[in-house]
Amino acid sequence: MSAPAYPWLESTWGQLVRAHQEQRLGHGLLVGGVAGLGQEVLCARLAALLLCEKPGAEAACGSCRGCQWVQADAHPDLQRVTLIARDDGKLKQEIAVDQIRELSRWFALSPHRGGAQVALIDPADRMGAAAANALLKTLEEPAPDRFLILRADQPERLPQTVRSRCQRVLVRLPDADTALQWLAARGHPADQAGEALAVADGHPVEADRLLAEQGMQRLRGVRADLRAMLERKATAQSVARRWLGGDGDQAIRDAVRVVRSLGWDAARGGARLTAPEEFHKLAAWSVRADAARRHLAVPLRHELMLTDLLSAWTEAAGSVRWFDQAASPERGKA
Repeated sequence: MSAPAYPWLESTWGQLVRAHQEQRLGHGLLVGGVAGLGQEVLCARLAALLLCEKPGAEAACGSCRGCQWVQADAHPDLQRVTLIARDDGKLKQEIAVDQIRELSRWFALSPHRGGAQVALIDPADRMGAAAANALLKTLEEPAPDRFLILRADQPERLPQTVRSRCQRVLVRLPDADTALQWLAARGHPADQAGEALAVADGHPVEADRLLAEQGMQRLRGVRADLRAMLERKATAQSVARRWLGGDGDQAIRDAVRVVRSLGWDAARGGARLTAPEEFHKLAAWSVRADAARRHLAVPLRHELMLTDLLSAWTEAAGSVRWFDQAASPERGKA
């Protein structure tokens, strides 16, 4: 198997390989960091390496019996614990304690192939309190060649007793050059890639998704609506009706992304708000908008709620002049 597909994972992957070679790899590993950067890739490749019968210098061989079983998701010494379906077909909200107890019983068995046993718990931060407590015994009594790999977007949701017994593996956002090179390799023009990366707060995978799904076109439309309200060319009510006539949840999410991008760009690039507290108004508006998204699923008067939210936007933003300055592509250039 080759190195991770995402270039920003190479450094972390190299650290894991060296730890394994030097027998420093923890019995329990907690893989987290910025969500959506390929943590699943790291976990899967590490499991393959641990179960490979003829590992190479930097990865599993990909051709031995162990690798073939892993690729077929049929290795007897690999267990995957995740959210399971309810009777109505929807996924449960938590990993149940019975799933973890069954995993502990499996770990007590001898490995089928006489080598390592590996368990992947994903998403580990969705274990209930009872499940997390049940996992403690397995973490506290490590046996040779038994590995627990926990992937969590929000590791802080796990009890401290679990986190403290795991070796932490953090995946961070790549630098801008690495992200832009990857986006260029994905076929995105440099100017579009740079704009999408800025809106995605430096997250290359999210920027790629925005470009592939015409998300930037949506964002430009939302930005135009926000500006039109500041110019008094559109009312909060008319914009609310238009957004609700389409995908209201997506429109609010896009608005939050635009506003957060404008606020942080202004703070980094030198666009001065009229007062320091104005920046906090934008942050507070973004939090309020996130809450409004959740209310869309409840039978309330959505148009009134969204109209109030958009009216609050014009108060938080303050002026068209600031909006244009924060959004200018020339802002911040040397």
